[in-house]
Amino acid sequence: MLGNGVVGILSESSNVWERRAPLSPSHCARLLRSGKDKSRVDRIIVQPSTKRIHHDALYEDVGCEVSDDLSECGLILGVKQPKLEMILPDRAYAFFSHTHKAQRENMPLLDKVLSERVSLYDYELIVGDNGKRMLAFGKYAGRAGLIDFLRALGTRYLNLGYSTPFLSLGASYMYCSLAAAKAAVISVGEEIATLGLPSGISPLVFVFTGSGNVSQGAQEIFKLLPHTFVDPSNLPKLFGMAGDVSHPSQTSRRVFHVYGCVVSCQDMVSPKDPSKRFDKIDYYTHPEHYIPIFHERIAPYASVIVNCMYWEKRFPRLLTTKQLQELKRKGSPLVGISDITCDIGGSIEFINQTTSLERPFFRYNPFTDSYHDDMEGDGVICLAVDILPTEFAREASQHFGDILSQFIGSLASTKDISELPSHLRRACIAHEGALTSLYEYIPRMRNSDSTDSSPNPASSPSNKKKYTTLVSLSGHLFDQFLINEALDIIEAAGGYFHLVRCEVGQSANAMSYSELEVGADDIAVLNQIMDSITSIAYPSDKSQKFSMETNIFSLKVGQVSECVTKNGDDSKKKPAVLILGAGRVCQPAAEFLASIGKISSRRWFKKCMGNVEEPKEVKVIVASLYLKDAEETIEGIPNAVAVQLDAMDYGSLCKYIAEVEVVISLLPPSCHTHIANACIELKKHLVTASYVSDTMSKLDEKAKSAGVAILCEMGLDPGIDHMMAMKMINQAHAENGKIKSFTSYCGGLPSPAAANNPLAYKFSWNPAGAIRVGRTSAIYKFQGETINVDGNELYDSAVRLRIPYLPAFALECLPNRNSLVYGDLYGISGEASTIFRGTLRYEGFSEIMGSLVKISLFDDEVHPMLKEGKSTTFGSFLDELLKIKTSKEAADGGNAQVSLTDEKEIARRLVMLGHCKEITSAVKTAKAIRFLGLHEHEEIPAACQSAFDVACLRMEERLAYSSFEQDMVLLHHEVEVEFPDGRPTENHLATLLEFGRTKDRKTTTAMGLTVGIPAAIGALLLLVNKIQTRGVVLPLEPEVYVPALDILEAYGFKLLEKMECN
Repeated sequence: MLGNGVVGILSESSNVWERRAPLSPSHCARLLRSGKDKSRVDRIIVQPSTKRIHHDALYEDVGCEVSDDLSECGLILGVKQPKLEMILPDRAYAFFSHTHKAQRENMPLLDKVLSERVSLYDYELIVGDNGKRMLAFGKYAGRAGLIDFLRALGTRYLNLGYSTPFLSLGASYMYCSLAAAKAAVISVGEEIATLGLPSGISPLVFVFTGSGNVSQGAQEIFKLLPHTFVDPSNLPKLFGMAGDVSHPSQTSRRVFHVYGCVVSCQDMVSPKDPSKRFDKIDYYTHPEHYIPIFHERIAPYASVIVNCMYWEKRFPRLLTTKQLQELKRKGSPLVGISDITCDIGGSIEFINQTTSLERPFFRYNPFTDSYHDDMEGDGVICLAVDILPTEFAREASQHFGDILSQFIGSLASTKDISELPSHLRRACIAHEGALTSLYEYIPRMRNSDSTDSSPNPASSPSNKKKYTTLVSLSGHLFDQFLINEALDIIEAAGGYFHLVRCEVGQSANAMSYSELEVGADDIAVLNQIMDSITSIAYPSDKSQKFSMETNIFSLKVGQVSECVTKNGDDSKKKPAVLILGAGRVCQPAAEFLASIGKISSRRWFKKCMGNVEEPKEVKVIVASLYLKDAEETIEGIPNAVAVQLDAMDYGSLCKYIAEVEVVISLLPPSCHTHIANACIELKKHLVTASYVSDTMSKLDEKAKSAGVAILCEMGLDPGIDHMMAMKMINQAHAENGKIKSFTSYCGGLPSPAAANNPLAYKFSWNPAGAIRVGRTSAIYKFQGETINVDGNELYDSAVRLRIPYLPAFALECLPNRNSLVYGDLYGISGEASTIFRGTLRYEGFSEIMGSLVKISLFDDEVHPMLKEGKSTTFGSFLDELLKIKTSKEAADGGNAQVSLTDEKEIARRLVMLGHCKEITSAVKTAKAIRFLGLHEHEEIPAACQSAFDVACLRMEERLAYSSFEQDMVLLHHEVEVEFPDGRPTENHLATLLEFGRTKDRKTTTAMGLTVGIPAAIGALLLLVNKIQTRGVVLPLEPEVYVPALDILEAYGFKLLEKMECN
């Protein structure tokens, strides 16, 4: 298949906004019309895409074929990484793979490439004779990033009380072309030159970091405005003139201009030794010899910082949170930061999240150390979009294809890579399923990866060597293959290495950095290794192909240590949590735990946890039966890894439990006892969000003997409901009060905006469970009387409910199973005359559901019309439920009746059959029937055997959330407290109201948050030994609920409390 001259173009699947193509129709036309003899391309097959910037028809017009099937293609092209299932065997692929730096998150892709015997070419590695990448989008990122920021600048200044010409700009993707976007910027510039900018925001200074393609692209847009560039050393003078009335011409001109300032490393740091001058090579080699000065010399004068440089952790930050706080206290004019590098938690410390094209900004308030999605209030606005070039998808694709098309003939026709030009040969990571020689370092890097989950990291080869030293390498280690040479030297000399740290450059101009622990049994061998590596870093021959700056390779060698082997030294091992399961609940739990040790957690950890030391970081392992599900769960979450695991395989389960301190099981309750036994055996704590089963209860003594806590019911209901209730009850008892009444209501509902169907209800999971709950009997106590409700009458028992300080919610509640057990659980059975737990729904839900019960829509017995594969339509089945005679039945006796489809006719029939007493109720039910499509003449799938199956199918289809709709969780407790000393009776109210959250076009459900986060908090409390109790534990004691509720509130959950006296 390789070299057959047939080229495929993938449909991009990495991001909804990705509209670029590796080749445009014009590139394809040139290749096809040149003839195979010249272009070496015989056919081009394009996968159809409705979002690609070039329509499918345009490719067809130039002779391309459009088909999902690329099996005939020997060479397949993309822009970004395709999904793993799109990789076909025995083909050549070219795209940005990000695999050559051995980064853990990209290794599944490389494994797939190797297992399918694929040849992989990476655009990032196509490097010219000058050592620079030939295929890149940097300038387009800079262009789009600055236009987007100028647009937001207008909105931000308006909120600060200033009208500016920037308000008329749109986002980059809103323009049909780069030329149109530039024309809009020019128009803004003309308005500035004519009308000027408000003096209150002048001088308006844009500071650009770096001078690479990204910075050049941003400056290209900036230069369309009336501007003057200022040397960094002249910034104080510029501001001095701004306030000096003796320079009226400059003051006048200033208002009609914007100012630019380009800064480099020497403007950001200064040698600690004042007698020394800045030296770039020395700075890359020994950054610890330098101190940051950007916040003192540049930032005080910047209105906007356009960050275009890559940063590594070993270098001082460009701007820290503390520095920003001090700048803003002193009245800094800084309005915002366009972080085009999108370096999260990097050179600008407080940029801790990526933003999306639809929501490209957040506001950071340094005074309160808080983040907001609006443009109002104190602070700075921040842009951190990681897919900026696709905003100019047409031009970016054209630019990219202009270069790529020059290589297609060679790539499409070559079977033997030795025949390829050197720049393409060097870009081939794997050929026919085997790594090429330049990339044979990858498995070595993987085997020595410091994040490897080996249970005994101390057993790595270097730790067993007698002499070791720490070697720091920085430079173009990967794109110029210098890492190969270093590793070859170590292994050739008989030494060993262990990768301690690796940070890879993310652009053509960015350096990479690695720390290797190098070991040898003989000090002479270790010295020889160091001498050889030093000769690469500092060659005596200066007449090399690359310039010294391009080929920078810096070396730092630590002191040689004589090692004494120690077993079981876990002093530096980061704490770890294993999460079993994947999906809506797991993702927020993983995200919460992975945030521990980060800036976001520091804000609440000390306040909520007292003197407990916060872990520097927590490693999170998400395990699922299907690896893809686990990978989707951890997408974008640092410190998290995905693994495939069948939790019912006891041996595999124990292997992963042994590597962690705490396990969270979010699997079905039937799995928990099996997992708990493994945790007890390995002396690891366990957290679940499920009710305690009888079999789990029996493990109490066994867990205590092992010193293990099995923390159960740590979700929403059960979980948060327990904790809020016990806090209220214990507070009342502490004041010598007696609980007279305890009522609790909880419901997972659509947000008001999403409650847009007759039932005002939606499902984010299979509806079967929720429907069955509506048929379950209930028991509760009301004013001393025990009330039993039959399951068949549950919907009829629903009552209207209004929450005092949430009057806009029109709610109703249904009794929820056995409320009496909570009297015993909470210790109030002997004092409370009312104990009631109810399920919340929007008003009117139960009226409709009760009517559907009466027409037998929820019966789960096999129905004669559906058994044994009989085919029938939804409409015919509805006729059967509503006892409508069909023409066939009429022939056997009786009068034929017309099939019901009209809303009014269905309503009348419901009243006639006695299923609804009033026509208003019948009309509501008829609307629901029609909304669910139960009247439609569509065939019912053969898998449906009962009316219950039909109801579940239609509800799952028609009552599902759209991708942008939010769900809502509402939990409300009311506790009436009376006092023996004659004090007035108090009514205590506590409410949790939480909505689903959307970020980067990904929605986390409120249900997922309120179940997953409490479970994660439980794991954290066990991790730091905040919970001392062992055995089977519920969150009923202060050691659990006090810190847990504090953390929930600090994490952004809305917990409302109120007390009223009667």
